[in-house]
Amino acid sequence: MKILLIEDEENLSSSIIDYLILDGYVCETCTTFEMALEKINLYNYDCIVVDIMLPDGNGLDIIKKLKSTNKATGIIIISAKKSLDDKIIGLEIGADDYLTKPFNISELNARIKSIIRRRNFNGKNEIIFNEIKVFPDQLKVVINETELILTKKEYNLLVYFMSNKDRFVTKESIAEHLWGDEMDMANSFDFIYSHIKNLRKKIIVLGGNDYIKTVYGIGYKFTDSI
Repeated sequence: MKILLIEDEENLSSSIIDYLILDGYVCETCTTFEMALEKINLYNYDCIVVDIMLPDGNGLDIIKKLKSTNKATGIIIISAKKSLDDKIIGLEIGADDYLTKPFNISELNARIKSIIRRRNFNGKNEIIFNEIKVFPDQLKVVINETELILTKKEYNLLVYFMSNKDRFVTKESIAEHLWGDEMDMANSFDFIYSHIKNLRKKIIVLGGNDYIKTVYGIGYKFTDSI
């Protein structure tokens, strides 16, 4: 899952990112209003965590901009302001949740997971596709009742495919989702082929079917349709 944190407090930002990375997220950060606008225009995220008070603008305007693009991105506001008006306005313009500083990062993480489940998997704690079961809160995958051991990148790749089942996904979108900013430094997509090859092999070894279909000239499609 890919997260964007928009926060200008360096210590808080570092603490949040360190925590989320350990839990398997791909994380990007920005500290200003202008940087945030550039990010949301260029990339897609599963969830955005945004502070209202930024040095060059208001986080509420970032939410309005994001909503105008119709992207299916979860939004959590974090703010030192305890104003009820700000909370109501934020939720009315499209934020999914609101946390007042100071807060426990584990609570923020739980709320991020809840939003992603609601938006991508209808609020379910288990993601099931035929013989494949994913337990997002545990970062665990089971095939035919046997646990599938995956790297973080392989796990994120599988969840990305399952959240986009029966849709075409490009190599570019996969790279962006799994590597975030780092994908801009890549000069080929060989690393994607390698991760897909390994994921396919591990699924098949446990008796699973190969649902990752190559769509030449486009990318891939995760489907059980012929």
